[in-house]
Amino acid sequence: MSLHAPDPMAIHPLLVTTQWLADHLDDPELMLIDAGESVAYRRAHIRGAAGLPHPYLKGHTNDLLVMPPEEFAALVRRLGVSSDGEVILYDDNASLHAARLWWVFQLYGHDRVRVVDGGLNAWLEEGRPLTSAPARRPEGTFEARERSIERCSAADVQAALIAGKQIWDARSDAEWTGTESRENRRAGHVPGAHHLEWIRVMQGPPYRRFRSLPEIRGILEAAGVDPDAPTVTYCQSGIRAAFATFVLRLLGNEAAQAYDGSMAEWANRDDTPLVTGSA
Repeated sequence: MSLHAPDPMAIHPLLVTTQWLADHLDDPELMLIDAGESVAYRRAHIRGAAGLPHPYLKGHTNDLLVMPPEEFAALVRRLGVSSDGEVILYDDNASLHAARLWWVFQLYGHDRVRVVDGGLNAWLEEGRPLTSAPARRPEGTFEARERSIERCSAADVQAALIAGKQIWDARSDAEWTGTESRENRRAGHVPGAHHLEWIRVMQGPPYRRFRSLPEIRGILEAAGVDPDAPTVTYCQSGIRAAFATFVLRLLGNEAAQAYDGSMAEWANRDDTPLVTGSA
């Protein structure tokens, strides 16, 4: 089987199964990245996987936003990533962090990136081996090419509100209603947004694989989210927003954008509208 060919058992070409990963684990072209927390990576990970210093990938000078392109490029080059290489991502948190890393790769111009459906949890449930030995790979040659269309600013969200563009709030119920502020100065949600917590599209536990695409489509539609409409996604810090964008991409939506600053920015400004309650 070719490393670059779609996994015939996966529900979507952006996903691979744990069996596909096991079959390709010794392929020298495979660039495998553990997108989870660094402390968990040091304890145990899939053989050959490189680890991130932190899965949120925030910038050093502005920790509200994703790290800038040159900072991200330097990081993934150290992990061994090249611009023409195939990158496979997994995590131990229902693909939340893997989808975040996928989105950052999309933002900075790398298309050949896929996520392991079920991640480390499925790998463990199937009795597959782990190691604590860090991966050693030659430095890669990745160069970032930013695609600004992949993300929104606060000004973009304000413009989306005026235009009536679809907005998906991927946070918890408590964050949505405003009973949980996450230490923001204000609480609540963007007026007119639709609410669906990100984890609803996942199976499990224990596997935490993605539900079938028809199931995911139905869940979104029941929450008022049109899976095919141009959409702004947001959460607290951009992580769940990136996951929501990944979910829409699985459904064929190429017009989804993540609000990078999300509520960590929006709810701490004085010129951005918020409403509370379940409506």
